[in-house]
Amino acid sequence: MESLKLIATTPFGLEAVVKRELTDLGVETLTTHNGYVEYEGDALLLVQSNLWLRTADRVVIKMGEFRADTFDELFEGTKALPWSKLLPPDAAFPVEGRSVKSKLSSVPACQRIVKKAIVESLRDGHGVMDLPEDGPLFSIEVSLQSDIALITIDTSGAGLHKRGYRPAGARAPIKETLAAALVLLSRWQPHRPFADPLCGSGTIAIEAALIGRNMAPGLMRSFAAEQWPWIPERTWADARAHARTRVKEIQQPIYASDIDANVVELATENAERAGVLDDITFSVADVATFHPVLPYGCIVTNPPYGERIGSADEVEALYRSMGKVKAGLDTWSWFVITSHPQFEKLFRQKADKKRKLYNGRIQTNLYQYLGPLPPRS
Repeated sequence: MESLKLIATTPFGLEAVVKRELTDLGVETLTTHNGYVEYEGDALLLVQSNLWLRTADRVVIKMGEFRADTFDELFEGTKALPWSKLLPPDAAFPVEGRSVKSKLSSVPACQRIVKKAIVESLRDGHGVMDLPEDGPLFSIEVSLQSDIALITIDTSGAGLHKRGYRPAGARAPIKETLAAALVLLSRWQPHRPFADPLCGSGTIAIEAALIGRNMAPGLMRSFAAEQWPWIPERTWADARAHARTRVKEIQQPIYASDIDANVVELATENAERAGVLDDITFSVADVATFHPVLPYGCIVTNPPYGERIGSADEVEALYRSMGKVKAGLDTWSWFVITSHPQFEKLFRQKADKKRKLYNGRIQTNLYQYLGPLPPRS
């Protein structure tokens, strides 16, 4: 198999985090765009990307990119791509589409044109007329942006945030990918204590435990590309086996608490499914009572914003309470994500850094309060 052009898609604001993850996987040449990172590699890197990327939405193969002002140009550009090298004659290949600021604005029409072009290309490439589409799934997307067509094949299947440990979340849960990104942005390391005193369904604490233990986030799930004939089953099996050998122990405790006993119970169940229950200490507690004994810890939390959970008065009282707790923990670092415009005023401290992120469709800021690092041993 020739080198593949791969794309890791990502929410806006997390491109640099995904880039760092890919660098850690050994990728040397990559290009960052708004909403995705582009790179090249073989089938093994495709497998490793799906297993190991914590903050990307999904991994897709970039089949081609070209200008398409007309349906003829879209058809010919699509047909010229090497479809028969990747899709077997029995491949199922549904086509989805989207169009932004492009002359070809009818998405259904673009999908039909791309589908027809792939059919002709596969017939020519495989020397057959019958394409039963009862084989492995290759989900294709045509994306038109300012008259430039980008055609991709999805390798992930379900979004990469679906780790397999959270079948149902508490109210307004944070995605696993964003939770992992918050932990990575905090630069927390497992030799320091970690806490989420407003843990909800436990996602941030669980993602921290997975990071601390160096557990591949995709170990418990399957991917669309596992059914593709040109990626041997042994490649997936070996990659998973190697990932299991890299799991390690966490040196310091992870605390997760919430005032709602029901969500703490749910968080405990999620942690058990994720295989990190022994690494997290769960408790039912008000954030106002949070006062850990160990110094130099790191708090990462996603409190209510007052948009989907909690009234405005309740949220403002909560932020004031958090500020009082912060004042008593002078060695701890805090990372708080919220959309509330008056957070710093209510928290009574200006953040050292702010970073704009999106929690779903809600624009938020990650407020970063950087405490001192623990002294070197």
